[in-house]
Amino acid sequence: MNVFGKWLLASLFIMVSGYTLATEQGGKPESVVDAVSQVVLQTNKGNIVLDLAEAEAPVSVSNFINYVDNGFYDGLIFHRVINGFMVQGGGFTPDMTQKETEKPIKNESMQRGRLENHRGTVAMARTQIVDSATSQFFINLKDNHFLDGQSRKPGYTVFGRVVEGMDIVDQIARVKTGNRGPYGDVPVEPVVIEKAYLLLDESDNGDSEVKES
Repeated sequence: MNVFGKWLLASLFIMVSGYTLATEQGGKPESVVDAVSQVVLQTNKGNIVLDLAEAEAPVSVSNFINYVDNGFYDGLIFHRVINGFMVQGGGFTPDMTQKETEKPIKNESMQRGRLENHRGTVAMARTQIVDSATSQFFINLKDNHFLDGQSRKPGYTVFGRVVEGMDIVDQIARVKTGNRGPYGDVPVEPVVIEKAYLLLDESDNGDSEVKES
């Protein structure tokens, strides 16, 4: 059980082009999130540890763990970086080839108990089609409440938060970016997810275990 958040407001908007979305620093957590799993993103800039909010976004968490478990993210990059908004990855190789994914999942941004796009949270990227999220995710660099889902307005599903390595995320946010073919905001020097692996909390026998994909 981890302390998560009811954070201060901030807003703005950005839409993604054909390759999916995720655009700005904000408050501190107060609400509680059940996150029994953590994922480590081992990057060439340092490690980022994510708490996964399984109670609040079970479909998104299960989907993310599946990709992690299958080694899907290993060798992919943060392909879209907008300082003051978000860093996005999980879909492209360093040469900007898009990796084939599993089928899209259900958008959970409108359900009761949904989490908000605060600084440090991780959310599913998608196209303008509501239920189109697959493997891509983004980490919010500020409170981006314009990305939150409302009862009648779909947003971007938050399924966890950064608990270690936010300084690494901020470092990634400051890299030089440019255009690569049809894609903008691409880091000039690749920011690589060298490996993603799952950390499991205490197992049934009381021991901690680490499972690497």
